[in-house]
Amino acid sequence: MRDAGTPATPSGPGHLDPAELRTLDAHWRAANYLSVGQIYLMANPLLEEPLRPEHVKPRLLGHWGTSPGLNLVHTHLNRVVKARDLDALCVWGPGHGGPAVVANSWLDGTYADTYPDVSRDREGMAKLFRQFSFPGGVPSHVSPETPGSIHEGGELGYSLAHAYGAAFDNPQLLVACVVGDGEAETGPLAASWHATKFLDPVYDGAVLPILHLNGYKIANPTVLARIPQDELDALLRGYGHNPIHVGGDDPVAVHQALAAAMDRSLDRIADIQRRARAEGEVDRPRWPVIVLRTPKGWTGPHDVDGLAVEGTWRAHQVPLSGVRENRDHLHQLEEWLRSYRPDELFDATGRPRPEVLACVPEGPRRLGASPHANGGLLLRDLPVPPLERHAVHIDKPGGALHEPTRVLGGLLEAVMKATAERRDFRVFGPDETDSNRLEALYEATGKAWQAETAGGDEHLARHGRILEVLSEHMCQGWLEGYLLTGRHGLFSCYEAFAHIVDSMVGQHIKWLRTTRRLPWRRPVASLNYLLTSHVWRQDHNGFSHQDPGFVDHVLNKSPEVVRVYLPPDTNTLLVVADHALRSRDHVNVIVAGKQPGFDWLSLDDARAHCARGAGVWGWAGTEVSSRDPDVVLACAGDVPTQETLAAADLLRRHLPELAVRVVNVVDMARLLPPGEHPHGMPDFEYDALFTRDKPVIFAYHGYPWLIHRLCYRRAGHGNLHVRGYKEEGTTTTPFDMVVRNDLDRYRLVMDVVDRVPGLAVHGVALRQAMADVRTRHHAWIQEHGTDLPEVAEWTWTG
Repeated sequence: MRDAGTPATPSGPGHLDPAELRTLDAHWRAANYLSVGQIYLMANPLLEEPLRPEHVKPRLLGHWGTSPGLNLVHTHLNRVVKARDLDALCVWGPGHGGPAVVANSWLDGTYADTYPDVSRDREGMAKLFRQFSFPGGVPSHVSPETPGSIHEGGELGYSLAHAYGAAFDNPQLLVACVVGDGEAETGPLAASWHATKFLDPVYDGAVLPILHLNGYKIANPTVLARIPQDELDALLRGYGHNPIHVGGDDPVAVHQALAAAMDRSLDRIADIQRRARAEGEVDRPRWPVIVLRTPKGWTGPHDVDGLAVEGTWRAHQVPLSGVRENRDHLHQLEEWLRSYRPDELFDATGRPRPEVLACVPEGPRRLGASPHANGGLLLRDLPVPPLERHAVHIDKPGGALHEPTRVLGGLLEAVMKATAERRDFRVFGPDETDSNRLEALYEATGKAWQAETAGGDEHLARHGRILEVLSEHMCQGWLEGYLLTGRHGLFSCYEAFAHIVDSMVGQHIKWLRTTRRLPWRRPVASLNYLLTSHVWRQDHNGFSHQDPGFVDHVLNKSPEVVRVYLPPDTNTLLVVADHALRSRDHVNVIVAGKQPGFDWLSLDDARAHCARGAGVWGWAGTEVSSRDPDVVLACAGDVPTQETLAAADLLRRHLPELAVRVVNVVDMARLLPPGEHPHGMPDFEYDALFTRDKPVIFAYHGYPWLIHRLCYRRAGHGNLHVRGYKEEGTTTTPFDMVVRNDLDRYRLVMDVVDRVPGLAVHGVALRQAMADVRTRHHAWIQEHGTDLPEVAEWTWTG
């Protein structure tokens, strides 16, 4: 077992004087001791008596291997933050090293500030140890419960994107980011190195990546730790960084080298920012990156049961697993804990000694107390303008057409202009701002860009606040980091490719759900998706671009967090967007088309309809108040709404005696019972809207089984028939897409004839006529390449 004691004064000149070296090493040893204690102990925290099996937890959970490296970085960040009076935040990529970050938070006092019962003394240390990975306690990762955290790191790959998101529009902030070498193998992390091409040294803060190479993942070596240093240098330089290497297993040498690397990096960052801000330097800088090589499980058991542990993959989680049953393991654990000499680190009451805390900053400068890690403390309301300035005028339903997202672009432009000085709103997307009809934003700002420009480039701007990069992972990570540090934003994406961030949004939803249960975590702005270029208007791109399933994925998640909105026209899109931009602690998914669509509702009607979430469009149906409807035509989504109204129009003309009710759903969660979602609809309200016993033909934007899943408990579920996307698509005409998936107006009329009692005979001629039109449609598009004139030229005349 390697000695973790106070080092001797190094021979020759060092970056640190002997006193500072002693205090840094004392802090590091204390953090290591607390990390080991959290993994193993449930009693006897100061080892005031010989260690016995009953002092050890019955289930040993946690990750030791990365913890000593994280503790080292935290210790040295403390030093530079205090010495330079920095406003700093750290993103801990190896989030499974939770004991390290919690240990440092306890040492700097922020843990006790947040949780007064976990005080900075013997009793508090005992609670700190017992609660870790223990029922009713705290998770083993750097979770939302951890002060100073914005990144859990349970799913690896997003730390660097989160760090850059935190740095955008935070010019005084230093964001350190520890990147684990296992994490560095992921695609999202590999792409995130390119964020240097978007970081503005004038208006943004700085990111200092620290690539921690301890050599191993759970059971394998890591790629970047096993390539020659010159190859790693070439990789990092190619990404736009200047690497600074630190490594070794001698604490004295590593402390000295890391202190020098930290100072060199921060001097370089200060010089870059000074040149850009004071001298107008416009060349893209090369930002520093520290490459830190230390053994996995450093200062832990060197070998266990004759097998090497320190410096191998065996140190990844719990090096000594049989402590309660194996006396040799128990002895090794006690020897390991005592090697840190806790009596030198903590006084008789369990409080850290002054030497241990000498490097720790004070107040909000402590990494655990940074307000940027509790972004709701910094959040300001977004100045969304009155919707009357942007709403489209409606003389009658269906009397005009607009491109909904183009109109929304005007609203977003106004928000962007209103935040020009405060710079706390950004729009993110993978190269699709123009394609998604949001180009009005360019009247307020350009696209952030620090790389080379060429003639013919449009809308690139060094200080721009639109972020486009063809990586949905980076867009998502940037936005999450931006929101969690107290700002606002929107992610605009093609609907089919939102699935790329399925796992990321799941992690963010879990984060928000947890923070809602932590009173000290202040609400942050919601993560807002605008999914457009959607399934029903991807006839030109074809099958690969047709997938509406992101809403299914999101609606599986924590109901107090998730919201899904399908506005049927321009004004409802404006109302929904206004609500989403003002909301807190939600993930809002808005699905809206960018192609010209009919305007159905005035602004006032759209407000009322969106407030209800689902409602009857009396003007569209033929029911009378004296009797129940014969059939309910329900719809959710812009194209399904158009097809539903076209079907209602056909029924009005061909079966005028039929009482048809038209119901539109904007808020998908309204279909759930109230016990399953805060927006859920009580049974009596659902029954009043959809009836208990009448056939319901539901035209839905996405996969039809979602509607059945949401409504399966309802009394009328047996009468519910849903039409939606069923994986039929190609490069074809717009109307052929709905015909291929049986969502078209003619199929909906056929469904009515088939399902309304008594119509099978009475309506046989109408059903046959509808089938004939579908047959004629197929022949027409094969010959002409366009939709039938009666479809392409249809307007609402009800």
